[in-house]
Amino acid sequence: MPGKIFGTVISHGLKGRMLTKNELQVLTESRDMDELVTRMKNTVYLDALAKLTKPYTADKIENALKEYLVNTHSKMVNVSGGARILSAYFVKHITWNLKMILKGKALGKSYDELLPKINLRAEELVGRRDLVVKALVAKNLDEAVSSISGSEFAEDVTKAAAIYKDKGDVRIFDVYLDHVFYHDLGRAMNTESQSLEAKNIVSVDIDSYNVLAVLRGKFWNLPPDEINNLVVATTSKVTRETIQKMINTEKISEAIGELSNTVYKDIVPQNQTSDIDSILQIEKGFEEIGLKRAKSAFKTMFSVGIVLAALKLIIIEVRNLSAIASGIEQKIPGETILSKLININ
Repeated sequence: MPGKIFGTVISHGLKGRMLTKNELQVLTESRDMDELVTRMKNTVYLDALAKLTKPYTADKIENALKEYLVNTHSKMVNVSGGARILSAYFVKHITWNLKMILKGKALGKSYDELLPKINLRAEELVGRRDLVVKALVAKNLDEAVSSISGSEFAEDVTKAAAIYKDKGDVRIFDVYLDHVFYHDLGRAMNTESQSLEAKNIVSVDIDSYNVLAVLRGKFWNLPPDEINNLVVATTSKVTRETIQKMINTEKISEAIGELSNTVYKDIVPQNQTSDIDSILQIEKGFEEIGLKRAKSAFKTMFSVGIVLAALKLIIIEVRNLSAIASGIEQKIPGETILSKLININ
């Protein structure tokens, strides 16, 4: 219980320090990268940006923010007594790097092009630095895939590379690396039976992954058996039966229609759109539901769910700040950048 209490106190503190919409707007109105960094240093991110060197770039800012996120996540795992769910979510930092590297190799990007986008803090904290570095220094995609052999990612990455060569869509690496992460997260969810709030948050993430994996698998015309292999532990909200019906449909629109019989019926697109637009709308809908679940977790007391909720909100804030940095670098108007941000207040 002391760990939960301490974790809850820290989580409420983190939530209270999140940037307001007005503060984000001020950042979007920066004239250049120098002014943006100066303004960001007047927020809670002063320490996170302390090591930044000029010339400032969006990649440098995003890297610094990722390191802050990883350090915060690690601290929360420790103060919460190494909660299984929080540890499971930590793997996402590693899969993010592997996605970036493998997609980069597939597109022929060089080591020098990829290096600024990779932050190895998470791997250093859990002793997995070599895994990512070997993939990063690989000469090409095949060599990068070979470098991952022997790890828990090997089987899925090998499948992804083979399918990529046939389909030519780098997002295949996202789905297959997510499969490793969500498979472990599903098992973690079933061990944290004492935390209803945590389960409420995790179940949305798992439902989102399963639904989107099925829809993308159908979009790529993968065989039903292969799509089935991507599905991880199902929840009571999107059952195995529902997932199977989605897989068995002829069209993606029919698969999406199966969601109308679930609690997620409100995110089913009402207007006729292309398959890819429908998938993107559903993805956005799941993100919005996940955000609502995270916010509602703060109404309870002393739960690992509150710690997980705080981390989810920080992840969104880091995404917002990275988007601002990218927008300023590309000279995009402030009001346009602001309109694309996710409101977490």
